Amino acid sequence: MLIRRFYDDRLAQASYLIGCQKTGEAIVIDPSRDIAPYLAAEQEEGIRITRVTETHIHADFVSGARELAARTGATLFLSAEGGTDWQYAYAKEAGATLLHDNDVITMGGVRLDVWHTPGHTPEHLAFIVTDMARSEDPVAMVSGDFVFVGDVGRPDLLEKAAKVMGTMEAGARDLYRSLQRTASLPDHLQIWPGHGAGSACGKALGAMPTSTLGYERRTNWAFSMPDEASFVRAVLEGQPAPPRYFGTMKRINREGAPVLGDRAAPAPLPASALPAALRDGVVIDLRPATEFAANHVCGTIHLPLIKAFTTWAGWLLPYDQDIALIAPSAAAAAEGQRALASIGLDRVVGAFGLDVLTGTLASTARGDILQAPAMLAAGRRVIDLRNVSEWDAGHIPGAEFHPLGTIDESLADVDRATPLAIHCQAGTRSAIGASVLERMGFRDVIDLTAGYAGWRPA
Repeated sequence: MLIRRFYDDRLAQASYLIGCQKTGEAIVIDPSRDIAPYLAAEQEEGIRITRVTETHIHADFVSGARELAARTGATLFLSAEGGTDWQYAYAKEAGATLLHDNDVITMGGVRLDVWHTPGHTPEHLAFIVTDMARSEDPVAMVSGDFVFVGDVGRPDLLEKAAKVMGTMEAGARDLYRSLQRTASLPDHLQIWPGHGAGSACGKALGAMPTSTLGYERRTNWAFSMPDEASFVRAVLEGQPAPPRYFGTMKRINREGAPVLGDRAAPAPLPASALPAALRDGVVIDLRPATEFAANHVCGTIHLPLIKAFTTWAGWLLPYDQDIALIAPSAAAAAEGQRALASIGLDRVVGAFGLDVLTGTLASTARGDILQAPAMLAAGRRVIDLRNVSEWDAGHIPGAEFHPLGTIDESLADVDRATPLAIHCQAGTRSAIGASVLERMGFRDVIDLTAGYAGWRPA
């Protein structure tokens, strides 16, 4: 048996290629939208991708299952579980084979048993993998968003993100029963999860890429709950707010993402096109925070190409407007376009070079976090951009809680002449937030760059 794991750091998302080396067949489970790595693996390993599937309708990225099946001619397998209210709308059009609990996918000496594991979503599947050339005992579970390292998939997204009301508690109860079903599986079973640390699909995901079922039984909180009621309370408590774009992802992946094919890199845009791009859409500056703070075009949004790029793009960018980039290189522009496409932000019209950074430019005022009390005393509002768990763990007295992802709403009615000082934990979010507030029209914003991490020791 051949196994290849692929991991997108920005999405904290894992996908898997599993193949039979004897027959040269392979299946890809939960492919991301950028299918180039899977096509490269085909060539490197000398195998053919003959099947493509996914564990569920994803909320945090655009699935590449349809794209990969179309490119390779592979058979597309999609869940038919979960009831009539939550099904893949494009399955028939795409010629997909529908999967049910206890179905089997066989490729030479490799066997995948299909398990319906509802809870995170009603249609969720896990795949029990057996390398029959070595043993009749299963070796692994591709668990998707069912079991993670140290956590389990959150059951509240269908209600909170997709607005299918009344599903949260029912999902938690389903998840508990799905976990009970694993009692029949051996301790040695490897767990190959769909996400790692940093994903918003759970609340306490571990950083290890894989685990075993036995280890999770010993260490994962979800396996230690004494009864269903205790589990339901625990799994619903403390879940982070789902990013704004999750609902859009659910819709795109249910209806079927457009097949992109070979997409050209962003076209170079002349500096003369910048005023229209700012007026009619949104312009994203991809440079590092220090460079943006020193000088930037007023009205652009600062989204550096860091690990959290897609998360903040999904929170802050519109899906119904054109997007232009300001990039230090063609490679950076292409990277930004790929990352945006991974969450369905496909309306990238091109990229400006750094030649637009001429004439009258803006800069971000920066301040000392230890001066926050004096700023408050002088009438400046101090805005904490962190998430609720960070705020609850401690915050500056007198500060106001406005998470970065929703400041366009929570501060929408504030007079734009109001002096503001903003901070996050260590400076990344406040640098982004300063650009969002500037674009909203706030004229006096100070970025307290050291953040709460700089405040707390003092």
